[in-house]
Amino acid sequence: MARPIFAITLALMLAPLSVHADEIEDFYRGRTVTVMVGVGAGGEYDLQMRLVARHIGKHIPGKPSTVAQNMVGATGLLMANYLANVAPKDGSVLALVQNGLPSYQAMGVEGVNFDATKFNWIGSLAPTAETMAIHKRANVTSVEEARKKELIAGSNGRSGITYTFPKLMNELLGTRFKIITGYQSVNEINIAMDRGEADGRNNSWTSWKAAKPDWIANKDIHVIVYAGPKPRDLDGVPAFEDLVSNEEDRQLVRLVISGSRLGHPFTTTPGVPPERVKALREAYSAMVQDPDYLKEVAAARLEPNPIRGEDLAKTVSELMALPQAVKARGKRLIE
Repeated sequence: MARPIFAITLALMLAPLSVHADEIEDFYRGRTVTVMVGVGAGGEYDLQMRLVARHIGKHIPGKPSTVAQNMVGATGLLMANYLANVAPKDGSVLALVQNGLPSYQAMGVEGVNFDATKFNWIGSLAPTAETMAIHKRANVTSVEEARKKELIAGSNGRSGITYTFPKLMNELLGTRFKIITGYQSVNEINIAMDRGEADGRNNSWTSWKAAKPDWIANKDIHVIVYAGPKPRDLDGVPAFEDLVSNEEDRQLVRLVISGSRLGHPFTTTPGVPPERVKALREAYSAMVQDPDYLKEVAAARLEPNPIRGEDLAKTVSELMALPQAVKARGKRLIE
């Protein structure tokens, strides 16, 4: 009798797990999952969004179809607000959020109508190293030289890292960047640099390698500073934090450049049932080990070092807990 009773007990214990799995599969089967990004075509954000849109569906229970969507406006802020306030709260929308937007919430920047701690963070391919690169035409190869000459820095909006990075350099390092924000996409900034309309721009190091390997090979650009994890192949370039003089300034750097710890982070909306969030996180984790996905990642010259959704959420919470004085200083910097 003991064995049948044990079998029945085990079946009863496993039944809820099976029901949950069936519910998730039933929800996603035949459904279309929208995968979004808040910027236009071109650049690493759009590239990574489309990579995920092509591959994640087969790893989600029920194997839903996917569709890629760009929602352009305010350098991703429009999409982040849509995600929090309009998008379905059921796990049918995934979004690649601009990694600097949580810091804008922490600083209390006007126009932020979301709470990043309420987003259900899914995963990220890797942390990023943010850089400031100057075209060789400007004849500037160091921060010291950038202190002596006004340079035009291209930006695709005040709510993104292409604006805050050179602005922070002006504030803390004494550079003289004139920041032009009229560009609709990072690809337009690259074209402006090629034409001589802009002298430089912020970009992640992996994005430079993916989008402009010829510029690197031909030494058309000079990276004068980086922030975040040190790239293995960026020798001789100083770290931003090493160039500032006190701990308060370093905290400000960590706040403004906090997106480097998030990489290119995917999230879904607030309010999604926990079991679906878990399924999406597991799907993302499986995808970043998928040989077909990794083949495309390698072809794009991206370097995987995955960040779990739980760790993204922890980073966002730590960001919100920074001293209020540092947050206020950051807000004054970008207004």
